[in-house]
Amino acid sequence: MSFVSRLTHRAKLVSAPLLLAGVAACATPFNADVSRFQAQLPAPTGQSFAIVPEDPALANSLEFSTYAERIAAEMGQLGYARAASPDSATLLVRFDYGVDNGRERVRSYPSAGFGPWGGWGGWGGGFGRFSRWGYGFHPGFYGGGWGGWGGGWGNDVRSYTIYTSGIDVKIDRVADGQRLFEGSAQAVSTSNRLQYLVPNLVEAMFTDFPGNSGETLRISIAPEDQPVRRDNR
Repeated sequence: MSFVSRLTHRAKLVSAPLLLAGVAACATPFNADVSRFQAQLPAPTGQSFAIVPEDPALANSLEFSTYAERIAAEMGQLGYARAASPDSATLLVRFDYGVDNGRERVRSYPSAGFGPWGGWGGWGGGFGRFSRWGYGFHPGFYGGGWGGWGGGWGNDVRSYTIYTSGIDVKIDRVADGQRLFEGSAQAVSTSNRLQYLVPNLVEAMFTDFPGNSGETLRISIAPEDQPVRRDNR
């Protein structure tokens, strides 16, 4: 199963309902659900790392190299040294990323007076731009009220596309191949631009790294210079 297919599958089964609760057409800040599992990671002193793609097809990708630099910067801040090559590293960091093809969502917003079904009405039909039967005043079939179907407020209905994006990070000890860390960060947003999504997901992954094994958190990446907020889930 491809990484994008896994993203779509994972979103349907697990994370999408939780993440969608915070999604709007121009949602801020950037929210990601982060799950991490670890054995005993070695202390940084004397340890070196190399980053390789989980998908061998990305081995010569300039895009992958750009995102790998983000991982390297985070590992460096933790105190790990970057090796000259995978052969000389003590830790191998496997990295993967992707975004799905998107899904359409429709939301309804209350509209004061000028919704799709009428503005300030006469009796049922409305006197607004979008009365139920067209422009102007129309005697209503449903009795008294203000616009729309004879009572209440109108609703604006808007549709937009949401995308599920994610990254996977795995750390293996080179000497014996033992898996020391596995982590995934996933977000649902209205952007499918990996140049925007991946750096934010990497930042979420390394917030309070390595975290508590088996714990899933919501990491909120605030815009500009606002601090990262961690919400336990």
